[in-house]
Amino acid sequence: MKAKTNKKSAKRYTPDETYSWLRDRMTKLGYTSLEQVAAETGINRGNIYRYFTQDQRPSVALMEPLCQVLKVSPQALLIGLGVWDRN
Repeated sequence: MKAKTNKKSAKRYTPDETYSWLRDRMTKLGYTSLEQVAAETGINRGNIYRYFTQDQRPSVALMEPLCQVLKVSPQALLIGLGVWDRN
């Protein structure tokens, strides 16, 4: 018997993919640490880490500074965080 897979969740980033996505964005933008991103966004480093390991989701109010610093749209951020399905 073939095991069923959850097609909906397979379309979303895993925690490892989310973290890789963040590191790729940081590298492209010249950031070398989460501390730098935290300083630019005004968001606690620990919270940023939890967002990008999918242990926590940012509030709507914190999405704007994350989008600005990472230079992504809100949609791209939600996909990167594993909240929305990837295209």
